[in-house]
Amino acid sequence: MAKRSASQNRSESPLAEPHEERILVLDFGSQTAQLIARRVRDQNVFCQLVRHDLSVDRIRELNPRGLILSGGPASVYAPGAPLPDPGIFDLGLPILGICYGMQAACRAEGCEVLPSPSREFGFTPCRRVAADPLLEGLPNEWTAWMSHGDHVQNLSAHFQVLATTSNCPNAAVRHLAKPIYGLQFHPEVTHTQHGEQLLANFVKNICGCRGAWRMSSFIDQQVHTIRERVGDSRVICGLSGGVDSSVTAALLFRAIGAQLSCIFVDNGLLRSGEKEQVRAEFSGHFQTDLHVVDARERFLAELAGVSDPQQKRKIIGRVFIEVFRDEARSIKDAHFLAQGTLYPDVIESGANPDGPAATIKSHHNVGGLPEELGFELIEPLRDLFKDEVRRMGLELGLPEKLIWRHPFPGPGLAVRCLGAVTETRLATLRAVDAIFIEELENAGLYREVQQAFAVLLPLQTVGVMGDSRTYEDVVALRAVNTDNFMTADWSRLPYDLLQRISTRVINSVRGVNRCVYDVSSKPPSTIEWE
Repeated sequence: MAKRSASQNRSESPLAEPHEERILVLDFGSQTAQLIARRVRDQNVFCQLVRHDLSVDRIRELNPRGLILSGGPASVYAPGAPLPDPGIFDLGLPILGICYGMQAACRAEGCEVLPSPSREFGFTPCRRVAADPLLEGLPNEWTAWMSHGDHVQNLSAHFQVLATTSNCPNAAVRHLAKPIYGLQFHPEVTHTQHGEQLLANFVKNICGCRGAWRMSSFIDQQVHTIRERVGDSRVICGLSGGVDSSVTAALLFRAIGAQLSCIFVDNGLLRSGEKEQVRAEFSGHFQTDLHVVDARERFLAELAGVSDPQQKRKIIGRVFIEVFRDEARSIKDAHFLAQGTLYPDVIESGANPDGPAATIKSHHNVGGLPEELGFELIEPLRDLFKDEVRRMGLELGLPEKLIWRHPFPGPGLAVRCLGAVTETRLATLRAVDAIFIEELENAGLYREVQQAFAVLLPLQTVGVMGDSRTYEDVVALRAVNTDNFMTADWSRLPYDLLQRISTRVINSVRGVNRCVYDVSSKPPSTIEWE
């Protein structure tokens, strides 16, 4: 078997397999492009995010039922602006352009795009002015989410207006001779009323999809693909204790059984009880070949005095690879490395260096594996969203408690311990985090929020305990509600619960005298603090 490099394997999609129904989203750099794909999958139609300039020949090979052109930060008339292969507009495929995507499609079909005299950002009333299958089931007026500084000003005679706003006369349009549609607003975000219905109309009414894609068929496909690729070689899977790596390991175990070896690196940056849970699940339930490496001292020594979050991630990624590689050398006949990279990891990391999307943060499980690692990469989850991974885990027989465990960053508590990372500060953070999670579980709210954690801040404040003045640490609590982790809103936890958590933290965790609650949403904030 010919070996491929790590970078080659990272660029491949395991979902480039035949699908009877497929929608392609051409990514022009929008931070919500992946959310479009997620909304399409809600219709049980397979959807794949691809480069904005994907060639017509490649599109024909993939044989999609339709194309969606995402939004983006550029102006279509600017020099060097990302534009699609112009041949896509003559394929006869249904095309839906969203915001920048609409402007690119309309400009390619003879319309003029100019800066808007009045830019629109946020909630905007939208009014239907013509009937069309795209707007089936929508009321005559709805609220749409706008985010644009340009608009299609001079619509050519080939287009019909379907909806307008007070500042945008061409909020929704369709081509009269070709199945090309344009929306100046964003139907993929929850802020747009009936956005899900609108996308469903495009996928089913315009593209003719029946909605037959299921997780069970994806699992069967991946099992077959893994077996074919691996043959009789051994696969190493890095376990972190989180959902993603656990589901990856469970999928591999179904595909290749005893050919799987798992390595769990205790880096000293874990949540309370994490190592014990991994031991119980993957040496007991799945009976895999589990290697547990105690590298706590090494990680903490490397992180000593480092406060910059990106530098922390790079150090942790480098040391993890070194420790992992040393342990992997003891495993004979291993040619493959599996990891639980998800769709949002790939998008947020700017994993496509030639694409227009901005990098939000780095993920050491996406870009941190050096070429000299010596393994071929297997990333069977890289085209799945978090809720899809959970559904897969349940179908694979993983326990609900593990499946519904809140996400945990690859660098662990190091990026929730703002400032210096020391054993003492980590112990403080771990204790606070455990109290927070326990109180959420006791209140029956753990499953109601999608991610909750504590952050130790790099500052101290004045307090009074008893009759004495204190000058001690501040901790922040963060809990968010989201259905995709690409956008999120802060959780409105009951005041009495927050009071109970704060009181318990300050009374029982030495060195903490102040507890605050994060009430920011994503965007503009991110879920994690670093």
